[in-house]
Amino acid sequence: MVKVILNGASGAMGKVVADLVAADENMEIVAGVDLNTDAKLGFPVFDDIRKIDIEADAVIDFASVKAVDNLLDFIEQKKIPAVICTTGLSEAQIDRINELSSVSPILRSANMSLGINMLLKVLAEVAPTLKKAGFDIEIVEAHHRRKLDAPSGTALLLADSINSSMDEKLDYTYDRSDRHEQRRENEIGISSVRGGTIVGDHDVIFAGEDEVISFNHRAYSRKIFANGAIAAAKFLIGKSNGLYDMSDVIAFFRGEYEDFGDYCGI
Repeated sequence: MVKVILNGASGAMGKVVADLVAADENMEIVAGVDLNTDAKLGFPVFDDIRKIDIEADAVIDFASVKAVDNLLDFIEQKKIPAVICTTGLSEAQIDRINELSSVSPILRSANMSLGINMLLKVLAEVAPTLKKAGFDIEIVEAHHRRKLDAPSGTALLLADSINSSMDEKLDYTYDRSDRHEQRRENEIGISSVRGGTIVGDHDVIFAGEDEVISFNHRAYSRKIFANGAIAAAKFLIGKSNGLYDMSDVIAFFRGEYEDFGDYCGI
């Protein structure tokens, strides 16, 4: 039985994780962290993760940027494995996560879904050829009105995957309103839409002469992210200290389960 602390327990993602874990015979949430400590979630809820003195095997984090510093203090103190899913982190926070991976296994990913992580591999494969053929690259992401950070962590993840495969790195352009010029050749345009209850849409557009190639991912439920985080927490148990990502999780579960749907939670 994997015992987990859930950071951001009363948030939209936290509630989905809690519901899925409740139906998982191999995992249990032993404590949660949220400013709303009165929430009736079936486990004790603390307003500061550093106050928790309950034995646990891992932390799953779907909180806010403001709560991450306390989480990192907790990781440093307890040397506990952690799955960090919060997006919009500062460079200082990312640097500290990288440093803490020397004392504990940490998995950080802007997107926990199988589909997005497969798309990352596809983009890294096709982008260099299309760019050399003169295709311009644009990313458009859309999320619900309550999302705080823009562009989304997933949009940046997609852009980074493309850039990692390039001989010459491309600049990221988030706003062209102050320009009066043609599109620059060495850029990836990244645009954000916020509205309604959109769970998460991402379009990667390769626009060439007289043809356009688009790669799309639509998230219809937060369960795809929660299932990925749960699988990642199980993956980290017993792992060596270090920094991991979802490609490690996918490779592990693809080898362990004959039916890969077990990883996906279906």
